Amino acid sequence: MSTQPAPPRRIGVFGGAFDPPHRGHMALAQAALQHLDLDLLLVVPTGTAWHKSRPLSDAQHRLAMCALAFGDVPGAQIDDCEILRSGPSYTADTLEALHQAHPGAVFFLLMGQDQAQRLGTWSRAEALPQLATLCVAARAGSDAQLPPQGLQVPMPLMPFSSSAIRAAVAATADTSTMLAPAVARYIAQHRLYATISPTENPD
Repeated sequence: MSTQPAPPRRIGVFGGAFDPPHRGHMALAQAALQHLDLDLLLVVPTGTAWHKSRPLSDAQHRLAMCALAFGDVPGAQIDDCEILRSGPSYTADTLEALHQAHPGAVFFLLMGQDQAQRLGTWSRAEALPQLATLCVAARAGSDAQLPPQGLQVPMPLMPFSSSAIRAAVAATADTSTMLAPAVARYIAQHRLYATISPTENPD
């Protein structure tokens, strides 16, 4: 009696500053797990963000907020590999490290439409399609341009960003529609984003 080898694990990689993680991030994680039939989704907070003009919040705060935001998403797991690695966080390096950590797995790299449009500026962008299938979050029926051999992950409209949330927190505005309650409590407890730079660029 012959047995078929088990199919390779399907692992999604969802990187970002997550400063803070919001309901849009959570919706994308859930959509990716379902649409891509993932066995595991690794949420990878950025270590040193080479492309950001502003300093990120302390890594331990961002890790803690990610644990609160994604803790109730079955199949999601926080990975601190970029935070532990010294130097700038480059996605190609992260994917190579994950291939070593999960031999035989196939990887799916999640990104937003804005990130996909800037893909040519990424370090070693030409290597990314060999390391993972590039998956772009877009509203169903949109005409988002996909990378070669890329996939679209249908997403509901989430009209807010982390920068807008930081501004809302600084202005003591209501963020209940944008943040999970546990994340909002953490931000208040640690007085994160109490002030922001007026020249801060959106992310």
